[in-house]
Amino acid sequence: MKISIRRSRRAAIAVALGSVLALTATACGDDGSGGGGGEGAEGSGKGKIVFWDNNGGVRTDIWKEIIADFERTNPDIDVEYVGISSTEYQSKVDTAIQGGGLPDVGGVGAAMLAGFSAQGALEPLDDRLAGSPLNGKLNEDMLKSMKAAGGGDGTLYSIPTSANNGVLYYRTDLFKKAGLQAPTTWEAFFTAANELTDVKKNQFGYTIRGGAGSIAQALDAMYGQSGITSFWEGDKTTVNDPRNIAALEKYAALYKNVTPSADLNNDFTKMVAQWDSGTIGMLNHNLGSYQDHVKALGVDKFRGIPQPTGPGGKRVQVSNPVDGLGLFKNSKNKEAAWKFIEFALSHEENSKFNESAGQVPANTDAAKDPWVAKAEPTKLAAQALSDGSTTIVQLPYYLPDWNTISKAENEPNLQKVLLGTMSAKEFLDGLAEQLNEAQAEWKQRNQ
Repeated sequence: MKISIRRSRRAAIAVALGSVLALTATACGDDGSGGGGGEGAEGSGKGKIVFWDNNGGVRTDIWKEIIADFERTNPDIDVEYVGISSTEYQSKVDTAIQGGGLPDVGGVGAAMLAGFSAQGALEPLDDRLAGSPLNGKLNEDMLKSMKAAGGGDGTLYSIPTSANNGVLYYRTDLFKKAGLQAPTTWEAFFTAANELTDVKKNQFGYTIRGGAGSIAQALDAMYGQSGITSFWEGDKTTVNDPRNIAALEKYAALYKNVTPSADLNNDFTKMVAQWDSGTIGMLNHNLGSYQDHVKALGVDKFRGIPQPTGPGGKRVQVSNPVDGLGLFKNSKNKEAAWKFIEFALSHEENSKFNESAGQVPANTDAAKDPWVAKAEPTKLAAQALSDGSTTIVQLPYYLPDWNTISKAENEPNLQKVLLGTMSAKEFLDGLAEQLNEAQAEWKQRNQ
């Protein structure tokens, strides 16, 4: 089966050229509203700026709190907040790049960074950071991840705000009642998923992500079971290695056998809400949903632990994208926009944001705050990443086509695998073909 890559090198160049022409044609005033074209301007450092939240709804309250703090400290700057759901954010930005109307500042995580930077939409931030009080105060590994994801030249296009590690959440009360051990191995995970399922009573051992964002979770389950520790072997991806194919077959077989049938269309918000309100044993998500579980269940009915260990007791996880804030190049008030980024990344505000989100702070002083040690999933995730027990398979966020390949082009195909209308091998062979082509194009451009 041959699946073509829609965003080929020629298409990316055409989009970038179209972006420049469209932005120039739709240039607006210099009030800092973010709708301008060209290279933008430093501006007066006062007036209005527009901020697009890349996880609107989920993070709206905490961002509005940070904005209120910022406006009290900077009364001559007004921040307009626009919340956009994570599932719509990339297409919204891509549309604005081509047609105008970009904000001054926006959430720009590592997974979408290469696509935006390839279209020339983002301001390089290395020099700004070098002259900022934030210099030396940000997690070096997160900075390296952002630089690596920017497209290959090592330029920093997004200031990291947080790391969001994968977590296996499980209901301790249900496990105790069933006499089950914690699902610290994949074998224990599959056993628990079956033991906790009673379809007639609408009780399930697991909830699987079949809708938006499903590919990353499937990759985590595949590499975790197979124990393969690299995404590439030479110039070819390992996604369709026979061990990964077998792992995906086992993972996909969970659907409807130990999961609700509604999981086929679940994005993370539906999946999390379902787990918090029902009697489902386990959920794979990330640190970002921890506070939701606390609110719904309290701290005594669940735990969040690192992903299960696989062959030989090794824990293998795929990389979770670092989240961050980018400054869009067309901003007419870059000075004010940069002030907002600096403020959001300050010790107090970055700590506040990540405590709300349950994630690992990028500000190194914030990462030492007491709440980090008290939030068990965050503490365990940090330990697993630093004690040598975990190998991270780095996903190719640097590929401009990565987000399109891993979302729009293959989420429907993964649903077919869950439904049994496409084999795991057929799906992974098609995914590998796309990735190998994208990697070859990327290497040709960056030689």
